[in-house]
Amino acid sequence: MKRNQLWIRNGTVVLPDGIETADVVVEEGRIARIGRGEDVHEGARIIDADGAFVLPGLVDIHCDAIEKETEPRPNTLFPMEMAFLQFERKLAGHGITTMYHSLSLGVGLSLRGEHLVSEMIDTIKRISAQRSMIRHRIHLRYEVSHLTGFPLAERLIREGKIDYLSLMDHAPGQGQYRRPGAFQRYVMKNQGVDAEECARIVAELQERRSQVDWSKLRALTALARAHGIAVASHDDDTPEQADRSIAYGATVSEFPLNLETAAYAAGRGMNICVGAPNIVRGGSHDNNLTALEAVRAGAADIVCSDYHPASLLQSLFEMHAKGIPLHQAVGMATLAPSTALGRAGELGSIEPGKLADLLVVRQIGGVPVVTDTLVEGAVVWQARDYRA
Repeated sequence: MKRNQLWIRNGTVVLPDGIETADVVVEEGRIARIGRGEDVHEGARIIDADGAFVLPGLVDIHCDAIEKETEPRPNTLFPMEMAFLQFERKLAGHGITTMYHSLSLGVGLSLRGEHLVSEMIDTIKRISAQRSMIRHRIHLRYEVSHLTGFPLAERLIREGKIDYLSLMDHAPGQGQYRRPGAFQRYVMKNQGVDAEECARIVAELQERRSQVDWSKLRALTALARAHGIAVASHDDDTPEQADRSIAYGATVSEFPLNLETAAYAAGRGMNICVGAPNIVRGGSHDNNLTALEAVRAGAADIVCSDYHPASLLQSLFEMHAKGIPLHQAVGMATLAPSTALGRAGELGSIEPGKLADLLVVRQIGGVPVVTDTLVEGAVVWQARDYRA
């Protein structure tokens, strides 16, 4: 018998092309085989799924919840080490085995100053290099009007500290803030400032945006691509904007604002990422694209947790309940994001040879609940009810 053998027995296994009742055998941190009828080798560890679903570990390519974990209220910072370590345990319980923490070099909203972003990246890299429950990656979100951030972004790329780059434009009148007053309402609500302070923020932002050097942004995305880092756009709202994003080298369109743009970008070969909270809640909180509509139209192939990690697993079963085959829904949070970011050779599906990132998921009153989370064959999370 090979060392470190583990069997997940009697599971309803979600494979890339369907569902099968089977055992999953893990050896040396990788999936060795999928099948039935074999005798368990002496000394092997066993997880009895007892009919529960066995899924690949979830790959979340866009989630900024670490910002709120560190700064749950404006100007109320908690120690980063504490925030990160406690947040990691939540992620394992939600079935997220690869997290692209989305950190913003942005407009001064939330945990988005250069020194805080740099410190958080260093904290995540340092602690996860020593030990980790799940796989941690960095998604740097670059606000186009953030004029002073280029040196830091370039350094992070060259030093291999980021794994995914997206460009954002959160100015009033753009993208998700295209409706009059939308940006101002967001700032006052989330930052606790009054109308006068908000007006100052808007004026400064618009001035910075008028000074954007678009050639520098093009050079930044080219540098990222040269280092094997996928580039994404954010809040594309017209086919013309999707074309501009493609011209910058973007291969993923995150949260397009309407079906026309999503379908156009998909037709141009982009991966389209929608938010799990949108699916769980039945629509956009900003009255933009309904994610399930895009999925049904073939105009979305990736789902991320956006700001609410618990929604990611739930969204897959919500889609299934509304007629999407479960293996297709699961693929949107596993194989599709792994493929988009160049990791499908090792992550994202239950196939022999891949890393054994696996979940055992039971439904309780229609809610999917993770009972076992494995990362590279190591059981990093288990939950058992104390009452039968």
